Amino acid sequence: MSPIETLERARSLEAMTIALRRDFHMNPELNFREVRTANRVAEELRKLGIEFETGVGITGVVAHIGEGRPAIGIRGDMDALPIQELNDVPYKSQVPGVMHACGHDAHTAILLTVAKMLVEMPDRPAGEFRLLFQPSEEEFGSDGKSGAVRMIEDGALDNLDHVIALHVNSEKPAGKIGIVDGYACAAVDSFRAKIIGEGCHGAYPHTGIDPIYIAAQVINAIHGVRARRINPVLPALISVGTIHAGIADNVIPAEVELRGTIRSYDAEVRQQLAVELARAFSVARALGGDYELKIVNGYPSLYNNPDVTNEIRAVAREMRGDDVFYQDEAGMGAEDFSYMAQKAPGAMFMLGAKFDATNRPHHSPIFDIDESSFHLGAAVLTETAVRLARARGG
Repeated sequence: MSPIETLERARSLEAMTIALRRDFHMNPELNFREVRTANRVAEELRKLGIEFETGVGITGVVAHIGEGRPAIGIRGDMDALPIQELNDVPYKSQVPGVMHACGHDAHTAILLTVAKMLVEMPDRPAGEFRLLFQPSEEEFGSDGKSGAVRMIEDGALDNLDHVIALHVNSEKPAGKIGIVDGYACAAVDSFRAKIIGEGCHGAYPHTGIDPIYIAAQVINAIHGVRARRINPVLPALISVGTIHAGIADNVIPAEVELRGTIRSYDAEVRQQLAVELARAFSVARALGGDYELKIVNGYPSLYNNPDVTNEIRAVAREMRGDDVFYQDEAGMGAEDFSYMAQKAPGAMFMLGAKFDATNRPHHSPIFDIDESSFHLGAAVLTETAVRLARARGG
Protein backbone atom coordinates (compact mmCIF):
# COMPACT_ATOMS: atom_id res chain seq x y z
CA MET A 1 0.00 0.00 0.00
CA SER A 2 1.15 3.52 -0.74
CA PRO A 3 1.02 6.22 1.94
CA ILE A 4 -2.04 7.73 0.25
CA GLU A 5 -3.76 4.34 0.21
CA THR A 6 -2.93 3.90 3.89
CA LEU A 7 -4.45 7.31 4.62
CA GLU A 8 -7.60 6.47 2.68
CA ARG A 9 -7.89 3.14 4.47
CA ALA A 10 -7.68 4.92 7.82
CA ARG A 11 -10.31 7.40 6.65
CA SER A 12 -12.63 4.53 5.73
CA LEU A 13 -12.35 3.32 9.35
CA GLU A 14 -13.02 6.74 10.86
CA ALA A 15 -16.51 5.86 12.12
CA MET A 16 -15.11 2.84 13.95
CA THR A 17 -12.32 4.88 15.51
CA ILE A 18 -14.70 7.57 16.71
CA ALA A 19 -17.17 5.05 18.12
CA LEU A 20 -14.39 3.36 20.09
CA ARG A 21 -13.08 6.68 21.38
CA ARG A 22 -16.53 7.73 22.57
CA ASP A 23 -17.06 4.40 24.30
CA PHE A 24 -13.77 4.82 26.17
CA HIS A 25 -14.57 8.45 26.92
CA MET A 26 -17.91 7.58 28.49
CA ASN A 27 -16.32 4.88 30.64
CA PRO A 28 -13.02 6.31 31.92
CA GLU A 29 -10.84 4.49 34.42
CA LEU A 30 -7.99 5.71 36.61
CA ASN A 31 -4.43 4.41 36.73
CA PHE A 32 -3.97 0.65 37.07
CA ARG A 33 -7.75 0.29 37.23
CA GLU A 34 -8.34 0.16 33.46
CA VAL A 35 -10.16 -3.17 33.69
CA ARG A 36 -13.14 -2.41 31.46
CA THR A 37 -10.91 -0.58 28.97
CA ALA A 38 -8.51 -3.53 28.76
CA ASN A 39 -11.42 -5.96 28.34
CA ARG A 40 -12.82 -3.79 25.53
CA VAL A 41 -9.43 -3.72 23.84
CA ALA A 42 -9.19 -7.51 24.17
CA GLU A 43 -12.66 -7.88 22.68
CA GLU A 44 -11.70 -5.88 19.59
CA LEU A 45 -8.41 -7.75 19.17
CA ARG A 46 -10.22 -11.06 19.46
CA LYS A 47 -12.58 -10.02 16.64
CA LEU A 48 -9.56 -9.35 14.46
CA GLY A 49 -7.94 -12.68 15.26
CA ILE A 50 -4.91 -11.02 16.81
CA GLU A 51 -2.95 -12.80 19.52
CA PHE A 52 -2.59 -10.84 22.76
CA GLU A 53 -1.81 -11.02 26.46
CA THR A 54 -3.69 -9.23 29.21
CA GLY A 55 -2.53 -8.28 32.68
CA VAL A 56 0.78 -6.93 31.37
CA GLY A 57 2.01 -4.18 33.67
CA ILE A 58 -1.02 -4.94 35.89
CA THR A 59 -3.82 -3.88 33.50
CA GLY A 60 -2.04 -3.49 30.17
CA VAL A 61 -2.61 -5.43 26.96
CA VAL A 62 0.09 -6.45 24.48
CA ALA A 63 -0.94 -7.62 21.00
CA HIS A 64 1.27 -9.31 18.38
CA ILE A 65 0.83 -9.10 14.61
CA GLY A 66 3.42 -11.23 12.84
CA GLU A 67 6.52 -12.62 14.52
CA GLY A 68 10.27 -12.53 14.53
CA ARG A 69 12.52 -9.62 13.67
CA PRO A 70 12.38 -6.79 13.06
CA ALA A 71 10.01 -5.95 15.89
CA ILE A 72 8.28 -2.57 15.95
CA GLY A 73 6.30 -1.37 18.99
CA ILE A 74 3.40 1.03 18.85
CA ARG A 75 2.10 2.43 22.14
CA GLY A 76 -1.27 3.82 23.20
CA ASP A 77 -2.06 4.74 26.81
CA MET A 78 -5.45 4.01 28.37
CA ASP A 79 -5.84 5.80 31.74
CA ALA A 80 -8.04 8.76 32.61
CA LEU A 81 -7.80 11.52 35.23
CA PRO A 82 -9.63 12.33 38.50
CA ILE A 83 -11.54 15.27 36.98
CA GLN A 84 -15.27 15.96 36.79
CA GLU A 85 -16.18 16.60 33.16
CA LEU A 86 -18.07 19.83 32.43
CA ASN A 87 -18.66 19.32 28.70
CA ASP A 88 -22.24 18.87 27.52
CA VAL A 89 -21.71 16.29 24.77
CA PRO A 90 -23.44 12.98 23.96
CA TYR A 91 -20.30 11.05 24.93
CA LYS A 92 -19.78 12.81 28.26
CA SER A 93 -18.13 10.75 31.00
CA GLN A 94 -20.60 8.58 32.88
CA VAL A 95 -18.22 8.09 35.82
CA PRO A 96 -18.48 10.82 38.48
CA GLY A 97 -15.17 12.54 39.11
CA VAL A 98 -13.29 10.70 36.36
CA MET A 99 -12.64 11.98 32.84
CA HIS A 100 -10.46 11.41 29.83
CA ALA A 101 -8.96 14.89 29.98
CA CYS A 102 -5.73 14.15 28.13
CA GLY A 103 -6.83 12.20 25.06
CA HIS A 104 -5.86 8.69 26.09
CA ASP A 105 -9.29 7.52 24.95
CA ALA A 106 -8.31 8.66 21.45
CA HIS A 107 -4.88 7.04 21.69
CA THR A 108 -6.44 3.68 22.53
CA ALA A 109 -9.04 3.94 19.76
CA ILE A 110 -6.40 4.96 17.22
CA LEU A 111 -4.16 2.05 18.19
CA LEU A 112 -7.04 -0.38 17.70
CA THR A 113 -7.52 1.12 14.25
CA VAL A 114 -3.83 0.59 13.56
CA ALA A 115 -4.29 -3.03 14.63
CA LYS A 116 -7.06 -3.55 12.08
CA MET A 117 -5.07 -1.87 9.32
CA LEU A 118 -1.94 -3.92 9.97
CA VAL A 119 -3.64 -7.30 10.34
CA GLU A 120 -5.57 -6.76 7.09
CA MET A 121 -2.65 -5.25 5.13
CA PRO A 122 -1.95 -7.42 2.06
CA ASP A 123 1.70 -6.40 1.69
CA ARG A 124 2.62 -6.16 5.38
CA PRO A 125 6.38 -6.72 5.75
CA ALA A 126 7.83 -9.63 7.68
CA GLY A 127 8.50 -9.23 11.37
CA GLU A 128 6.44 -8.39 14.43
CA PHE A 129 4.24 -5.38 15.07
CA ARG A 130 3.70 -5.20 18.82
CA LEU A 131 0.81 -3.07 20.07
CA LEU A 132 1.31 -1.75 23.59
CA PHE A 133 -1.94 -0.76 25.29
CA GLN A 134 -0.44 0.86 28.37
CA PRO A 135 -2.03 1.61 31.75
CA SER A 136 -1.19 4.45 34.11
CA GLU A 137 0.70 7.04 32.11
CA GLU A 138 -0.55 9.86 34.31
CA GLU A 139 0.50 8.58 37.72
CA PHE A 140 2.79 6.28 39.61
CA GLY A 141 1.30 3.31 41.39
CA SER A 142 1.73 2.70 45.10
CA ASP A 143 5.16 1.21 44.34
CA GLY A 144 6.37 4.41 42.66
CA LYS A 145 6.23 2.96 39.13
CA SER A 146 4.22 4.12 36.14
CA GLY A 147 2.56 1.94 33.53
CA ALA A 148 5.47 2.10 31.10
CA VAL A 149 7.88 0.89 33.78
CA ARG A 150 5.59 -1.96 34.79
CA MET A 151 5.16 -3.06 31.16
CA ILE A 152 8.91 -2.97 30.61
CA GLU A 153 9.43 -5.06 33.74
CA ASP A 154 6.94 -7.59 32.38
CA GLY A 155 8.94 -7.89 29.16
CA ALA A 156 6.55 -6.03 26.88
CA LEU A 157 9.40 -4.18 25.14
CA ASP A 158 11.94 -6.98 25.00
CA ASN A 159 13.78 -7.24 21.66
CA LEU A 160 12.03 -4.28 20.06
CA ASP A 161 13.96 -2.53 17.29
CA HIS A 162 11.89 0.67 17.49
CA VAL A 163 8.90 2.03 19.37
CA ILE A 164 6.58 4.86 18.29
CA ALA A 165 3.57 6.73 19.68
CA LEU A 166 1.41 9.77 19.18
CA HIS A 167 -0.25 12.25 21.52
CA VAL A 168 -3.21 14.44 20.65
CA ASN A 169 -2.76 18.19 21.12
CA SER A 170 -5.92 20.14 21.94
CA GLU A 171 -4.24 23.48 21.23
CA LYS A 172 -3.09 22.88 17.63
CA PRO A 173 -5.19 22.75 14.44
CA ALA A 174 -6.89 19.46 13.67
CA GLY A 175 -5.15 17.43 11.01
CA LYS A 176 -1.74 18.98 11.62
CA ILE A 177 1.32 17.21 13.03
CA GLY A 178 4.15 18.43 15.23
CA ILE A 179 7.39 16.59 15.93
CA VAL A 180 10.69 17.46 17.57
CA ASP A 181 14.09 15.89 17.05
CA GLY A 182 16.08 14.99 20.16
CA TYR A 183 14.74 16.04 23.55
CA ALA A 184 10.99 16.65 23.29
CA CYS A 185 9.73 16.38 26.90
CA ALA A 186 11.47 17.06 30.18
CA ALA A 187 12.51 14.83 33.02
CA VAL A 188 10.23 15.57 35.96
CA ASP A 189 11.07 15.32 39.65
CA SER A 190 9.16 16.73 42.60
CA PHE A 191 10.24 17.97 45.98
CA ARG A 192 8.61 18.07 49.39
CA ALA A 193 10.24 20.22 52.00
CA LYS A 194 9.78 21.58 55.47
CA ILE A 195 11.40 24.70 56.92
CA ILE A 196 11.64 24.39 60.68
CA GLY A 197 11.70 27.32 63.09
CA GLU A 198 10.35 28.00 66.56
CA GLY A 199 6.78 29.14 66.90
CA CYS A 200 5.87 32.15 69.01
CA HIS A 201 3.33 34.93 69.42
CA GLY A 202 3.14 37.27 66.45
CA ALA A 203 3.57 40.26 68.78
CA TYR A 204 6.92 38.93 70.03
CA PRO A 205 8.78 37.59 66.97
CA HIS A 206 12.15 37.94 68.68
CA THR A 207 11.26 35.10 71.04
CA GLY A 208 11.07 32.54 68.26
CA ILE A 209 12.53 31.73 64.84
CA ASP A 210 10.13 32.72 62.08
CA PRO A 211 10.01 29.99 59.38
CA ILE A 212 7.86 32.18 57.12
CA TYR A 213 10.56 34.83 56.97
CA ILE A 214 13.12 32.09 56.35
CA ALA A 215 10.93 30.58 53.61
CA ALA A 216 10.91 33.90 51.78
CA GLN A 217 14.71 33.86 51.66
CA VAL A 218 14.79 30.20 50.65
CA ILE A 219 12.38 30.81 47.78
CA ASN A 220 14.59 33.63 46.51
CA ALA A 221 17.54 31.24 46.65
CA ILE A 222 15.55 28.58 44.75
CA HIS A 223 14.73 31.03 41.98
CA GLY A 224 18.41 31.92 41.80
CA VAL A 225 19.39 28.33 41.00
CA ARG A 226 18.23 28.51 37.38
CA ALA A 227 19.52 32.04 36.92
CA ARG A 228 22.97 31.68 38.46
CA ARG A 229 23.91 28.03 38.97
CA ILE A 230 22.83 26.28 35.74
CA ASN A 231 24.38 26.78 32.31
CA PRO A 232 21.95 29.25 30.70
CA VAL A 233 21.85 27.36 27.38
CA LEU A 234 20.56 24.18 29.06
CA PRO A 235 16.82 23.79 29.82
CA ALA A 236 16.03 23.62 33.53
CA LEU A 237 13.53 24.94 36.04
CA ILE A 238 12.40 24.68 39.63
CA SER A 239 8.91 25.89 40.51
CA VAL A 240 7.40 26.12 43.98
CA GLY A 241 3.80 24.96 43.73
CA THR A 242 2.47 24.99 47.29
CA ILE A 243 3.26 26.77 50.56
CA HIS A 244 1.42 25.92 53.77
CA ALA A 245 1.98 27.42 57.22
CA GLY A 246 0.10 28.61 60.25
CA ILE A 247 -3.52 28.67 61.39
CA ALA A 248 -3.86 32.07 63.09
CA ASP A 249 -3.03 35.63 62.08
CA ASN A 250 -1.29 36.46 65.36
CA VAL A 251 0.82 33.31 65.70
CA ILE A 252 4.16 32.65 64.06
CA PRO A 253 4.11 28.93 63.22
CA ALA A 254 6.88 26.47 63.90
CA GLU A 255 7.04 25.09 60.35
CA VAL A 256 6.43 25.92 56.70
CA GLU A 257 5.78 23.19 54.15
CA LEU A 258 6.70 23.67 50.50
CA ARG A 259 6.23 21.48 47.45
CA GLY A 260 7.33 21.98 43.89
CA THR A 261 8.47 20.55 40.58
CA ILE A 262 11.90 20.19 38.96
CA ARG A 263 12.32 19.90 35.19
CA SER A 264 15.34 19.27 32.97
CA TYR A 265 16.56 17.41 29.87
CA ASP A 266 20.21 16.60 30.52
CA ALA A 267 21.04 13.94 33.14
CA GLU A 268 23.88 15.99 34.64
CA VAL A 269 21.67 19.06 34.92
CA ARG A 270 19.01 16.93 36.59
CA GLN A 271 21.54 15.88 39.23
CA GLN A 272 22.87 19.41 39.62
CA LEU A 273 19.39 20.80 40.23
CA ALA A 274 18.93 18.41 43.15
CA VAL A 275 22.25 19.48 44.66
CA GLU A 276 21.52 23.18 44.20
CA LEU A 277 18.02 22.86 45.61
CA ALA A 278 19.45 21.41 48.81
CA ARG A 279 21.94 24.26 48.92
CA ALA A 280 19.11 26.79 48.59
CA PHE A 281 17.27 25.21 51.51
CA SER A 282 20.45 25.34 53.61
CA VAL A 283 19.82 29.10 53.85
CA ALA A 284 17.39 28.09 56.60
CA ARG A 285 20.26 26.95 58.79
CA ALA A 286 22.20 30.15 58.22
CA LEU A 287 19.20 32.04 59.57
CA GLY A 288 18.85 29.93 62.70
CA GLY A 289 16.30 27.42 61.49
CA ASP A 290 16.50 24.01 59.87
CA TYR A 291 14.98 22.13 56.95
CA GLU A 292 13.96 18.72 55.69
CA LEU A 293 13.99 18.01 51.95
CA LYS A 294 12.85 14.99 49.97
CA ILE A 295 13.21 14.78 46.20
CA VAL A 296 11.03 12.23 44.43
CA ASN A 297 12.34 11.16 41.03
CA GLY A 298 9.78 11.02 38.24
CA TYR A 299 9.89 10.33 34.51
CA PRO A 300 13.13 10.76 32.56
CA SER A 301 13.32 13.15 29.62
CA LEU A 302 11.89 11.95 26.30
CA TYR A 303 14.46 11.71 23.52
CA ASN A 304 13.05 11.41 20.01
CA ASN A 305 15.47 9.44 17.86
CA PRO A 306 16.16 11.55 14.72
CA ASP A 307 16.10 8.52 12.40
CA VAL A 308 12.60 7.72 13.61
CA THR A 309 11.37 11.32 13.45
CA ASN A 310 12.67 11.54 9.88
CA GLU A 311 10.52 8.54 8.94
CA ILE A 312 7.47 10.09 10.60
CA ARG A 313 8.03 13.36 8.75
CA ALA A 314 8.49 11.62 5.42
CA VAL A 315 5.29 9.62 5.87
CA ALA A 316 3.19 12.63 6.91
CA ARG A 317 4.60 14.74 4.07
CA GLU A 318 3.76 12.10 1.46
CA MET A 319 0.22 11.89 2.82
CA ARG A 320 -0.60 15.56 3.19
CA GLY A 321 2.29 17.64 1.86
CA ASP A 322 4.40 20.19 3.73
CA ASP A 323 1.30 21.94 5.05
CA VAL A 324 0.61 18.99 7.36
CA PHE A 325 3.15 20.27 9.90
CA TYR A 326 2.76 22.92 12.54
CA GLN A 327 5.81 24.51 14.14
CA ASP A 328 6.50 22.41 17.21
CA GLU A 329 9.08 22.86 19.92
CA ALA A 330 10.36 20.92 22.88
CA GLY A 331 8.47 21.51 26.12
CA MET A 332 8.91 21.06 29.83
CA GLY A 333 5.98 18.70 30.20
CA ALA A 334 6.69 15.04 30.92
CA GLU A 335 5.67 11.72 29.34
CA ASP A 336 6.36 8.21 30.58
CA PHE A 337 6.77 7.06 26.96
CA SER A 338 10.30 8.28 27.71
CA TYR A 339 10.97 4.97 29.50
CA MET A 340 10.03 3.08 26.36
CA ALA A 341 12.19 5.33 24.17
CA GLN A 342 15.12 4.43 26.43
CA LYS A 343 14.40 0.74 25.90
CA ALA A 344 14.30 1.00 22.08
CA PRO A 345 15.03 3.91 19.69
CA GLY A 346 11.74 5.68 19.20
CA ALA A 347 9.76 8.86 18.88
CA MET A 348 6.41 10.42 19.69
CA PHE A 349 4.64 12.90 17.42
CA MET A 350 1.86 15.31 18.31
CA LEU A 351 -1.46 15.17 16.49
CA GLY A 352 -3.28 18.49 16.31
CA ALA A 353 -6.91 18.12 17.41
CA LYS A 354 -8.23 21.54 18.45
CA PHE A 355 -11.95 21.13 19.07
CA ASP A 356 -13.29 24.68 18.64
CA ALA A 357 -12.44 28.32 19.35
CA THR A 358 -12.57 27.72 23.11
CA ASN A 359 -9.32 27.03 24.93
CA ARG A 360 -9.61 23.42 26.13
CA PRO A 361 -6.27 22.61 27.74
CA HIS A 362 -5.16 19.16 28.71
CA HIS A 363 -6.11 18.15 32.26
CA SER A 364 -9.02 20.60 32.36
CA PRO A 365 -12.71 19.72 32.89
CA ILE A 366 -13.60 21.14 29.46
CA PHE A 367 -10.92 19.28 27.51
CA ASP A 368 -12.12 17.88 24.20
CA ILE A 369 -10.64 17.09 20.79
CA ASP A 370 -11.60 17.12 17.12
CA GLU A 371 -12.22 13.54 16.06
CA SER A 372 -11.60 14.32 12.38
CA SER A 373 -7.87 14.17 13.06
CA PHE A 374 -7.90 10.54 14.20
CA HIS A 375 -7.56 8.89 10.79
CA LEU A 376 -4.39 10.87 10.05
CA GLY A 377 -2.86 9.71 13.33
CA ALA A 378 -3.73 6.09 12.62
CA ALA A 379 -2.35 6.30 9.09
CA VAL A 380 0.95 7.89 10.13
CA LEU A 381 1.51 5.34 12.90
CA THR A 382 0.73 2.44 10.55
CA GLU A 383 2.86 3.60 7.64
CA THR A 384 5.77 4.62 9.89
CA ALA A 385 5.77 1.21 11.57
CA VAL A 386 5.80 -0.50 8.17
CA ARG A 387 8.69 1.63 6.92
CA LEU A 388 10.72 1.04 10.04
CA ALA A 389 10.19 -2.69 9.61
CA ARG A 390 11.27 -2.59 5.96
CA ALA A 391 14.31 -0.49 6.81
CA ARG A 392 15.31 -3.19 9.29
CA GLY A 393 14.94 -5.88 6.66
CA GLY A 394 11.34 -6.92 7.19
